[in-house]
Amino acid sequence: MLFPATRTIIKRIALLIPVLLLSACSSMLVGEFRDPSIHLVKVEVVRAKLLEQKFNLYFRVENPNDFSLDIEDLGYSVYLNEIKLAEGQSSISYNLPARSSTTIKVPVRTNLWRNLKQVIKMLKNPNDPIRYRLEGQVEAGSWFTRSVHLSRSGEIIPGNFIPE
Repeated sequence: MLFPATRTIIKRIALLIPVLLLSACSSMLVGEFRDPSIHLVKVEVVRAKLLEQKFNLYFRVENPNDFSLDIEDLGYSVYLNEIKLAEGQSSISYNLPARSSTTIKVPVRTNLWRNLKQVIKMLKNPNDPIRYRLEGQVEAGSWFTRSVHLSRSGEIIPGNFIPE
């Protein structure tokens, strides 16, 4: 038989344990987690035919955290002068160790046929810059994942990529 004071202490401890666990989890998830940085580092032309073009996009993903991250499901959209050339979802799955980086290869297929007139117009003068924009998101986390968004834009000069 337990004394009433002992029961009260046991009840208080039983109520205190979940509160302590929840506060530890919330500080670990909110206070410590920093989004990984994602950069497009290379575009590789695999095959370029009239009806279909295949590319590989290479992304560098850096984990600034003191713990490993699971990186999954990269969604992306690629634009040239606000014309959407490609969009898709890549079912990637990487475990990125703490304070490290990796390069992820994402295959992309496009069909320029429906935008052929605009693309020809863009390429008419190969020394004129063309605006590009890359948007995407990736799921990242350890125990719980969250979406990390990326957006990169700039200009390319088509003449720099044409072999002489």
